Amino acid sequence: MTVTAAMVKDLREKTGAGFMDSKKALEQCNGDMEKAMEYLRQKGIASAEKKQNRIAAEGLVATYIENGVGSIVEINCETDFVAKNQDFKNFVDNIAKHIVKTKPKTLEELNNSVCSVCNMKIEDVVKDKIATIGEKISIRRFAVLEGNLATYVHNGKIGVLISATAQDENILKDVALHIASSAPEFVSRNQIPQEVIDEETRIEMGKDDLSKKPENIRAKIVEGRVNKLMAQKCLLEQPFVKNPDQTVEQMLNGKLQINTFVRWMLGEGLEKRQDNFAEEVMSQMVK
Repeated sequence: MTVTAAMVKDLREKTGAGFMDSKKALEQCNGDMEKAMEYLRQKGIASAEKKQNRIAAEGLVATYIENGVGSIVEINCETDFVAKNQDFKNFVDNIAKHIVKTKPKTLEELNNSVCSVCNMKIEDVVKDKIATIGEKISIRRFAVLEGNLATYVHNGKIGVLISATAQDENILKDVALHIASSAPEFVSRNQIPQEVIDEETRIEMGKDDLSKKPENIRAKIVEGRVNKLMAQKCLLEQPFVKNPDQTVEQMLNGKLQINTFVRWMLGEGLEKRQDNFAEEVMSQMVK
């Protein structure tokens, strides 16, 4: 299969690899994009997390908590100029409050619900806002948690909502900030699906630096690497951002348990543009 410049460009944008490395990967994998991405990972050229840090759209992530019910919502617009507009900010905050009051289960249910302030369907409120602001606006996603809650939002770009077994304002605030900064995917190891572990094991087994090692030695090395990767994904096993000498679990010290959390980065997965946004946010977050 002929590898085109467009294919190389696409692979570079998805992985951050150089031109020649991307071209070689596609040639080795007969133009298969997914296999080429895996090839680059195994060569240590591309990171699996690279794609997750790409920012795709403008807008805001907002949260709201009232009487033990909390919401987190991402609403997108076309330009950063609109995202910074106070009218747009108020609109996003009002939607977050509306979600808490109505607790919809789906986007369709949310869009069909009636705003208690203006007595209009939310989908009509959105259309009205589009006409007023002059840009496409869409409610991309939302979630609702109940219980002992805490939240942290960084500049409308990263939002965190957590639920715990007990209410301790200072501890939960620190945990929310940590989640925003360190981006865990699970609370604890037992929440990780087996297919995630199997996939990482397969990737590690295929890496070049292990190819000449005996199978039993290679298996032990891979087990250690995968165990380290899984620890990085778990909130409780991560070094606490304010004191890396202890894990989050050690910081909690049995005072409470984290039931679940939601962490969203604005536009993640939509792949509209690639920049250093994630690195910039993380460098500013904890000082």
